[in-house]
Amino acid sequence: MAEFVDQVVLHVKAGDGGNGCASVHREKYKPLGGPDGGNGGRGGNVILEVDPNTATLLDYHHRPHRKAANGKQGEGSNRDGANGGDIVLAIPNGTVVKDSATGEVLVDLIGAGTRYVVVEGGFGGLGNAALASSKRKAPGFALLGEPGGELEITLELKTVADVALVGFPNAGKSSLVAALSAARPKIADYPFTTLIPNLGVVTAGDTIFTVADVPGLIPGASEGKGLGHEFLRHVERCSTIVHVLDCATMEPDRDPLSDLDVIEAELKAYGRLEDRPRLVVLNKVDVPDARELADLVRPMLQERGLRVFTISAASHEGLRELSFAMGEMVAAARAAAPIEEPTRLVIRPKQLGAAGFAVRQAGENTYQVTGEKPERWIRQTDFTNDEAVGYLADRLERLGIEDALLKAGATAGAVVVIGSMDDGYVFDWQPTLGDVARTGPRGTDNRL
Repeated sequence: MAEFVDQVVLHVKAGDGGNGCASVHREKYKPLGGPDGGNGGRGGNVILEVDPNTATLLDYHHRPHRKAANGKQGEGSNRDGANGGDIVLAIPNGTVVKDSATGEVLVDLIGAGTRYVVVEGGFGGLGNAALASSKRKAPGFALLGEPGGELEITLELKTVADVALVGFPNAGKSSLVAALSAARPKIADYPFTTLIPNLGVVTAGDTIFTVADVPGLIPGASEGKGLGHEFLRHVERCSTIVHVLDCATMEPDRDPLSDLDVIEAELKAYGRLEDRPRLVVLNKVDVPDARELADLVRPMLQERGLRVFTISAASHEGLRELSFAMGEMVAAARAAAPIEEPTRLVIRPKQLGAAGFAVRQAGENTYQVTGEKPERWIRQTDFTNDEAVGYLADRLERLGIEDALLKAGATAGAVVVIGSMDDGYVFDWQPTLGDVARTGPRGTDNRL
């Protein structure tokens, strides 16, 4: 039987961009025909898409690492590398996506077909044909492809099922799910057989709904005892509550009425469940003594204003009437619920000022430069190629970083970090950026 999973941690990695190609066109009588290196392909994105046919996160529980394809490297004769294919991950409607590290909610995905690019593929590097200019007619270098984005996210289902079956351990909830649907949960004659929720799909006329058999309650669950809050969190997400009461229990201090009172007390103590419609199921009436007890307590439950159904999950007695009653309650809850609007994704650009970068003093004669352009250019540079380093220096100078460092108070020999202070690229800065010498990633001492 498949497990039910409503929350997973997923590690996603977008594809890396392909490297550009440094190539010179050659043919007979024309040995140096100019640069003809193609661009690298872009890496694939990782995309989350709401799929109405997906109801669980089980697949991501078993395979928590997903990676998109890398872009291909450019080739000579101006042949660009192919883009890496996107990977589209199907998720249930109403999935909340969080950053696992910070707990920040990235998006709440609602509406079939709604898509969210969770990490973007890296840009492909330019080939030397695209880098040629009046200043560099035949560049002997190409740009590297950028690494794709990488993130650890938490996916959490906001809505688990339409109907929650609640009751003491071994009340017959798993048997009821199996009898009502095609689900095949583990069933045995001892408490706490169910340690994780089981999910079944039930059809009652024109209404199709899901039923969750969640782990049994015990006194003190609202305070976290037993499976406690985990169980009640599942109940909170369902629109309808069905009490499954064991009429064949052999425990001397238990009976259907006291079981109902205990469970209702736990639901009330947990809170936020007062508005859920309820009905009561008296189970295991295939046992003679159980049927007698059910006939005895049924009028008492009806006096409380509860709809009561007498059933046997083993013999299937009363299941048709029960399924249609649950279907009516689910349909009414759906009709009363506000219409879900598809998620509108708003992209807000980073605020770095008109210059596109920011400079701050990070220590004594130490400065940090942040910004999409300079950080991307660093990733694209092949520092084993002197010509590529010179091209980087020209780009940084044109962007205005040298002037910004001077205004910030930097002097000759200052340490300049582009990117993160932990793993950014460190330079010994001179007033003329063309003479910059790179010392390497922070913590290393590799001087060009």
